[in-house]
Amino acid sequence: MRKTIAALSVGLLAAATSVAAVAQNKVDTELAQATQTIQSLTGPQSTAGIPDDILKNAKCVAVIPKMLKAGFVVGGQHGDGFATCRTADGRWSPPAPFQLSGASFGAQIGGEEEGYVMMIMNDQGMQTLDSGHFKVGAGVNAAAGPVGRNASASAGADAAILTYARAKGAYAGATLNGAELNENHSATKDLYGHEADFSHILDGKVTMPSDPAAHEFVSTIHRAVERASANQ
Repeated sequence: MRKTIAALSVGLLAAATSVAAVAQNKVDTELAQATQTIQSLTGPQSTAGIPDDILKNAKCVAVIPKMLKAGFVVGGQHGDGFATCRTADGRWSPPAPFQLSGASFGAQIGGEEEGYVMMIMNDQGMQTLDSGHFKVGAGVNAAAGPVGRNASASAGADAAILTYARAKGAYAGATLNGAELNENHSATKDLYGHEADFSHILDGKVTMPSDPAAHEFVSTIHRAVERASANQ
């Protein structure tokens, strides 16, 4: 009987460890995809990407590497993403996991995956993101961002959030008005090993996880902003 219980305990522990490993791998994969998305829009060769003026002045950056749209005429959209903000000491915060979902409209057959980047441009937008729950375009001005590394940021001067989309290798300003952002509690636990307040992560009050994918995501954004500032 004792041997049976011991064997069962070992089996349950192994299963729990396996589930945790799968969850961690999922977060790592999504972080890597988010890094690739921001690289494609901010890298030295991405002349059709986010303007340097916007990069250097952004308060926060939120990346959804894959936004799945499905349905016919009236459908839905959902994606997992990560956000990072400038902290009081000038660094970029650890990544804060979130989910974005809502209705999508138009002729859509089957599913379509797109990557999105939201550039948070002012204190109002930063405070809205910090809340961990808001609807894009509701109470905070959101707009499609101007495209082109040398484009003027004045096109979206009044917007708290500027949005960019990547689909099939093309880049464009986009709107996500009506989409709802919520902090992702399960991904946070998988990444940090414990519950962590969304605003505390973005404020830099939570220690950066040891996960290399998290470091690379934040470092990529830091390098992009530094490069944009040097180009001005």
